[in-house]
Amino acid sequence: MTCDRTTPRARWATAIAVASLAGTALAEHPARAAADGRPLGHDVSSYQKHVDWRAARAKGARFVYVKATESDGYRNPYFSAQYDGSRAAGLLRGAYHFAVPSASSGTRQARYFLRHGGHWKADGWTLPPALDIEHNPRDARQPCFGLGRAAMVRWIRAFSDEVRRTTGRRPVIYTTTRWWNRCTGGNRAFGATHPLWLADSSDAARPPAGWSYPTLRQYASHGPLPGDQDRWNGTLAQLKKFADG
Repeated sequence: MTCDRTTPRARWATAIAVASLAGTALAEHPARAAADGRPLGHDVSSYQKHVDWRAARAKGARFVYVKATESDGYRNPYFSAQYDGSRAAGLLRGAYHFAVPSASSGTRQARYFLRHGGHWKADGWTLPPALDIEHNPRDARQPCFGLGRAAMVRWIRAFSDEVRRTTGRRPVIYTTTRWWNRCTGGNRAFGATHPLWLADSSDAARPPAGWSYPTLRQYASHGPLPGDQDRWNGTLAQLKKFADG
């Protein structure tokens, strides 16, 4: 996933950085990804604009994460249509926030996210809120947003604590192994309580410190579904229980 507010040249640079940080081009054939029966999904942002959700479901999508917010001042203008449209088509759906830790505190960004689409409810269709915390797309020289490791851990903890205080659930954490181990110092404190959404195409890839396996995997940056391609690491019944909390 990337920042929505970048120029074409910056988006190209970001794509290169993502591949470099993840150690892979995030490319896997969708038929291979679905071969073992694990539910397929995808994640979308304003880049996808108007999505044909029924077509996505017909192609195998069973869940989606929709970008709601970024930092403490950006809202996806297509969020409501994407979020409600996916539900109407029969997909489980959740919202995610793109973190910019250099802009403001984790608490402030969590509150902004929760006010603008990030809230969770136990309706059987809503996936827990997700935090997209990865390389800095605005300045490749500061992949950790200018924060030291201890400060980054405090930022993530503050975001998580506010989400849990408001929704009762810890957020899913989307990241890459390289970024996490570099920018948090391989902090292991989140693995026991936060589901991992790993950006890496290889099932053999080692997850970040603290996690033994990913709950979700973003296995490709493009494919038959709109946006990035994702896979749930379990059965459809388990995915539905995950939504239930």
